[in-house]
Amino acid sequence: MADPERGPAAFRSPEDVLAALALPSRGQVYSLSVPRFPGMPLFGSHPPFQVNMARTPDGLRADGAQPWGPCNDVGLGYMAELVSATSHSGAHVDALAHMTIGEDDHWYGGATAREHLGDRGPRHGDAAKLPPFITRGVLLDVPAYRGVDALPRSSPVDAIELAAVAEHQGVEVRAGDVVLVRTGYLGSWPDTEAMARHATAGPDISSARWMLDRGVVAAGSDTETFEVQPAPDLGDPANPQPVHTLLLIENAIYLFESIYLEELARDGVHEFLFVALPLKIQGATGSMLDPVAIV
Repeated sequence: MADPERGPAAFRSPEDVLAALALPSRGQVYSLSVPRFPGMPLFGSHPPFQVNMARTPDGLRADGAQPWGPCNDVGLGYMAELVSATSHSGAHVDALAHMTIGEDDHWYGGATAREHLGDRGPRHGDAAKLPPFITRGVLLDVPAYRGVDALPRSSPVDAIELAAVAEHQGVEVRAGDVVLVRTGYLGSWPDTEAMARHATAGPDISSARWMLDRGVVAAGSDTETFEVQPAPDLGDPANPQPVHTLLLIENAIYLFESIYLEELARDGVHEFLFVALPLKIQGATGSMLDPVAIV
């Protein structure tokens, strides 16, 4: 079903959801996220992740604040924080309004910056339109296939290799799946120096076409960019992120980034129930997540 503000992931049938829920047989839950903290590694141009206390017991006392009124003989206090961060901090999903292209800065569904971008964010295809993801997940573990701990920096993964990894693991990528590609980048988390030696490996444009042909509703990886950077084939005219363009902008295939896949890889888990519930924030261009895989 076509929808100018939602991708095919939003239109999974009840039968599809029940089939995905039937996948687990052991009840084991894997966290697919690492903790977020001030100073955490992020894509270079993103604003930093910050946590600042907005209310503390001492602050309430010093300010003479009485949130419950004057009757508080037990000295009840509380703490509340202010979190300042891009929605693309740590494990997250890109909303359809995340990436633009062309002189009119358009994104999926025909929206343009001039017509659909306000001072409080995009009004078309924003994070408020993100669907829940409750579907079959498939891990394609490229480093394990190559016999290494992690892929070298900027190493492309093409369609031939992805198909070979799937065959080697004995899994089939099917319509409706979320496909997660492991590069090993987060195996060194949060050592930024070690991570830099494996940064920006990932699927190339042929892999994007391969996943699109198989009908996936979303794709993701353990890197901050999902696709290999720099792109080995920029095309004509040159496009620095052809995979995002093909999947997110042109076909509304959601992209997950910074997904922690080390424990799944360690245990040789390649098929699972994938659950991710985005925050519906109007005007946001994505959503932080704490997704899980259940087997």
